[in-house]
Amino acid sequence: MALYAHSLVGRPEIEWQILAAHLTNVSLLAHERAEKFGFGPLGRLVGLFHDLGKYSSAFQAYIKNSGESPDHSTAGAQMLMQAGFKGDDMVAAQLAAFCIAGHHSGLADRESSHASLNDRLKKPIPVLDPVWETELQIANGGLIPATFKPHQDRKTAGFQLAMLGRMIFSTLVDADFLDTEAFYAAAEGKPVDREWPELQTVLPRLLESYGREMAGKPADGKLNLLRADILHTVRSKATSPRGVYTLNVPTGGGKTLASLGFALDHVKVHGMKRIICAIPFTSIIDQTAAIFRKVLGDDVVLEHHSAIEQEDGKPVEGRDKLRLAMENWAAPVVVTTNVQLFESLFANRPSRCRKLHALANAVIILDEAQTIPLPVLRPCVAALDELARNYGATIILCTATQPALAAPVDGRRGFEGGFSPVPVELAPDPPALHRTLRRVALDVRKGPVSDAALVEELARHRQELVIVNSRKHALALYTAAKDAGLDGLMHLSTRQIAVHRREALDEVRRRLKAGNPCRVIATSLVEAGVDLDFPRVWRAEAGLDQIAQAAGRCNREARLTVEDSIVTVFQPEESKPPAEIRAFAEAMHRVAMRHTELFSPEAIADYFEEVYWQRGAKGLDRYEVADAFKLSTGSLMFSYQTVAEKFRLIESGMEPVVIPADEKAQDAIKGLVGEWLKPGAAARALQTYTVQVPPKARKRLIDNGRARFVDTAQQFAVLESPGLYTQELGLLWEDAEMLVIDDLIM
Repeated sequence: MALYAHSLVGRPEIEWQILAAHLTNVSLLAHERAEKFGFGPLGRLVGLFHDLGKYSSAFQAYIKNSGESPDHSTAGAQMLMQAGFKGDDMVAAQLAAFCIAGHHSGLADRESSHASLNDRLKKPIPVLDPVWETELQIANGGLIPATFKPHQDRKTAGFQLAMLGRMIFSTLVDADFLDTEAFYAAAEGKPVDREWPELQTVLPRLLESYGREMAGKPADGKLNLLRADILHTVRSKATSPRGVYTLNVPTGGGKTLASLGFALDHVKVHGMKRIICAIPFTSIIDQTAAIFRKVLGDDVVLEHHSAIEQEDGKPVEGRDKLRLAMENWAAPVVVTTNVQLFESLFANRPSRCRKLHALANAVIILDEAQTIPLPVLRPCVAALDELARNYGATIILCTATQPALAAPVDGRRGFEGGFSPVPVELAPDPPALHRTLRRVALDVRKGPVSDAALVEELARHRQELVIVNSRKHALALYTAAKDAGLDGLMHLSTRQIAVHRREALDEVRRRLKAGNPCRVIATSLVEAGVDLDFPRVWRAEAGLDQIAQAAGRCNREARLTVEDSIVTVFQPEESKPPAEIRAFAEAMHRVAMRHTELFSPEAIADYFEEVYWQRGAKGLDRYEVADAFKLSTGSLMFSYQTVAEKFRLIESGMEPVVIPADEKAQDAIKGLVGEWLKPGAAARALQTYTVQVPPKARKRLIDNGRARFVDTAQQFAVLESPGLYTQELGLLWEDAEMLVIDDLIM
């Protein structure tokens, strides 16, 4: 009697998928993916046994529409734990058990009050048809290769093995999805239109296209000659071994294209599979993706910053190429967000983990590396270090303000748990570069500055940028400047939807280029990579890294003299900084007492060392990830689910409100209401039409009838009162009937 993995409603059983065929297919696909980092046999093992429970008569009855759906994920986990593996292979078998038991529901904790792996391992399971023993074969060992480099410290080794578990889990869920999808697509006669070219296949074309782009750059002038020298030096190091590198180049030095050039050359030398660029803010991901597409072409670049994932564990029959590629990052070049990258590295759900094996044998460019939030810095650095150590990845920490992310050396405080050995610098002589590319004069004001005084200062110059620490202060200052009659005035904050922010930034660039009045009052969303070039910048007190990023919006193209390009740091009189920013500002002032040039690499490193030392180990690991994966007498006491539920790169504490600003947004909302548009598709369509607001404010909007949920799951709260949102000011959720809530953006 044939046993089946997947059925087809209304079709004869002869057309159904045979169970042994599915398990074989998945094992081969998982083996192929895991072999990229040396664990092919373990990938094959989890692929073979992931659906072992389908050999039960209970499942075979269910698939024929008789009885309830039985648990088919536990049997394989139990079988491998009872298979008699010893030593390192027993460690691998435990990882396999985590993966198999969780391939629909997610990686569980080893012990917990609810649905732990230990509970699953003790759970009674249906009797299996003994034919499985002839159709499947348990590996006889060698599951942990000799090339794997374990840490000597048991706590670090636990983290390392837990990450291996996620990587193997990634190969399994990707393989399972692909084979299931292929079966249903073939049965319906629908081709799976999602093939991306292999990077090595298209690499000659990409290098040629990159070469043409760089050859077209202006070759005259001091700045362009310096950029060319930086590019030459960086690319000359592409033959270096895989590992961790820094690219410490001031704003205006061409970091983005230099890092891409290194990546293209490096993947050619080492035969690598993918280039991944992670961006800290969604406000600049479009900008970077556009640069990559312009240089390399539209057909090789995937842009992924949606955090919406499907988790129902069911076969999906009709998703488009973009959606499918987003799940497993199959494209040769991926531009994504830090949130997507790091939260996936600490996730436990299948769709979020599915892409992780794509990080193996890849060049990972971490743009603006200094923006990794301090409360998660230790686990994020540990994950990057492990990708370089055991998964053939090369990491490029790319920034104008390089943080001190190396482990302590020669008595320096450094960063406990940081990269060791010290990352290799790609740029030529960073201190000299910073001196040569110095474009601004820094003015740190003493004493508080009122909004009225600041408006008077703005009236004296035609083009200025003011960056403050909260949306509330930005709105108040903009209103005061508008009341004063200043022309060329613009307001930019996350009160506005991304669609309108992009339009506003385009308008700012047009005004600057034309020499028209342009006075912009913004939050920090305009920092860290946003391509703006003002003659003067004002920055509310913050950390030295943020001040340096703000300075990168001043005299960016070095068209003015240093003396005419002023960055003024001021203490706002009416708006006190949040506690965290106040602590960073205090660290900046202490560093200023020891350095005359605050933007030098030495001062920046000193600042980060000061901040890290202040925080201590616990302050750099808010969710205690380092303590969540323990080794205990041969048992892997891992807390995958607990970490995944707690770990957030940015704890915004905000909730989204959808703004139906144009026809595209309105059509997506209609699709949700009419249920012809799935929630995931709607979320992708609406991600640039949302404003994040404090939870109490959103609740008050809904309670007052100014917003309402348009879906039964209450995920999409849509603004009902158009008067509360304007393109100029954004969403004004504060009014006489609502709480006035000051919130910190970012």
